[in-house]
Amino acid sequence: MKKLMAFVLAASLTSVAQADKKCSSTCQTRSVTRHTAGHVVLTSTREHKAADIVDTAVSAGKFKTLVAAVKAAGLVETLKSKGPFTVFAPTDEAFAKLPKGVVEDLLKPENKAKLVDILTYHVVPGKVLAADVVKLSSAKTVQGQEVSIKVADGGVSVDGAKVIKTDIACSNGVIHVIDSVILPKTDAPKAADIVDTAVGAGKFGTLVAAVKAAGLVETLKGDGPFTVFAPTDEAFAKLPAGTVEELLKPENKAKLTAILTYHVVPGRLKAADVVAAKELKTVNGKSAAITTEGGAKIAGASIVKTDIECSNGVVHVIDAVILP
Repeated sequence: MKKLMAFVLAASLTSVAQADKKCSSTCQTRSVTRHTAGHVVLTSTREHKAADIVDTAVSAGKFKTLVAAVKAAGLVETLKSKGPFTVFAPTDEAFAKLPKGVVEDLLKPENKAKLVDILTYHVVPGKVLAADVVKLSSAKTVQGQEVSIKVADGGVSVDGAKVIKTDIACSNGVIHVIDSVILPKTDAPKAADIVDTAVGAGKFGTLVAAVKAAGLVETLKGDGPFTVFAPTDEAFAKLPAGTVEELLKPENKAKLTAILTYHVVPGRLKAADVVAAKELKTVNGKSAAITTEGGAKIAGASIVKTDIECSNGVVHVIDAVILP
């Protein structure tokens, strides 16, 4: 019996030793003690541990260009850190779609900042699985800008790139494979503030003049955010003759301020938010009624254009001056 027990123990230890040769560093050993017919038998089980994002990409074999770019950008340590991160990973074929010479140019040391910008645009903080991705319309990237997410015809796209494989688990996040490289909107102009937007539009000359006369320029160029219901020059022209000229006089500054602030609502309210309200409390302190019969109106003035984005709020255009 002692010889049989010795044989069983020796066989178990030999099995463990052979398994060690086959198992990589991504495996963990867990010893298990089993009791069989009054005898103790030592066995060993192997548990596979997921690799980090970088090692997963390397071992996959189809992200060679991506890995080379990550190294050139100095992002290896970041993407091997705890995270978690969600990476929309372009394949080698995806990088091959770029114009000839683009990849080689990006890998040059002098273009490191641009490369970092592009790569971090493919990374979203947190672990966002496919089931969560399809519920989103956009996601803010590590680069700072947002990628658009669309679900259509049974597929998902990120900034137009098709997601072709999902939920590749990593120890510090998840990888979703995409068929194209996505590029941040680096050349996109920054939205102007409310005052500069009005000036640039060219149809709010009277409104801008009134804002200056009331001393509200600095306020409407401030952080806000504000929602402005902006009367056009044609809207001001509907007022009785001489009204605008009278309001612009220094002695009528308080009255002008009261009228202008009646056109401003605190916060950034999109068109959908406006029509969902019955009334909006203005910066003036009084509330303006919102109606939707026959088109959206505020205090009786028709809203003729909506959602003009500004850096410190949003502008909706109205066809009449509203009075508190």
